[in-house]
Amino acid sequence: MTPEKIDCLIIGSGPAGYTAAIYASRAGLNPVLYQGSQPGGQLTITTEVDNYPGYPDGISGPEMMINFEKQARRFGTDIRYGMATEVDFTGYPHKVIIDGKKEIEANAVIISTGASAKWLGIDGEERLNGRGVSACAVCDGFFFRGQDVVVVGAGDTAAEEASYLAKLCRKVYLLVRRDEMRASKIMQKRLETLPNIEILWNTETVRLNGEEELESVLVRNNKTGEESVLTATGFFVAIGHKPNTDIFKGYLHMDETGYIQTIKGSSCTNIKGVFACGDAQDNVYRQAVTAAGTGCMAALDAERFLVEREVEVAMEETA
Repeated sequence: MTPEKIDCLIIGSGPAGYTAAIYASRAGLNPVLYQGSQPGGQLTITTEVDNYPGYPDGISGPEMMINFEKQARRFGTDIRYGMATEVDFTGYPHKVIIDGKKEIEANAVIISTGASAKWLGIDGEERLNGRGVSACAVCDGFFFRGQDVVVVGAGDTAAEEASYLAKLCRKVYLLVRRDEMRASKIMQKRLETLPNIEILWNTETVRLNGEEELESVLVRNNKTGEESVLTATGFFVAIGHKPNTDIFKGYLHMDETGYIQTIKGSSCTNIKGVFACGDAQDNVYRQAVTAAGTGCMAALDAERFLVEREVEVAMEETA
């Protein structure tokens, strides 16, 4: 089958991918965007977004992503269903396989495949996701002001989430599976200074209770076997995220957990013509607004790369 030739290919949607599409379309790059396995990204499972500028009354995550998609289409982005399943960045143009069968040759590739939160896999977790269950305190903590919440995790992320929630909530239970934390000493010291945080050591979550919304959490001490119920309206899973970057391994430089490494101050990767934006390369902020910002950067970097390449080709042809 003859490969489809594309100037600018965007892999993945969400705030980063759609913003890249908007800028690339307006720059005349004729971008093609494949939405991936979760069109719209993680925001499609977020009920209310209250911290994105321009929405004084807030907006639901799915509605926001519909608006992003509409705006990208308005400027001419070719948005398609499908998922990149394989790449070959050893030559040029870059080769990308969609759904295991369709081959694309792209002059510039923008990666916006995001990252997925790691979940516990316990009873009630999926059913109550967005109705008390969250993987982002900064995103959703505001909705639990003055209430009792639970945080699960033992690393810096869990310590940061618990500290953030302690400023908003009446009580924060931090569940740690072992008798010690992996978090840095300075983060653990910070937890000790916050009187409304209670750390429950050697404690695991058994079940989340509630029909329409989270009402309580059943926990078990894994040393004594004793079970107890914590009354809480919020449950925050802070055991890490996994970037959706497996297909790029062996081609792009990544950190030990799989986040794509970009050249400082840009979206450029170690492969010319390949750019990364959003949560696929951001293990620090992971916010919709920062993802959108890096999506803008990726489109501008891709435009600059394609213009420079046209000039180089023209010079070679006249030489």
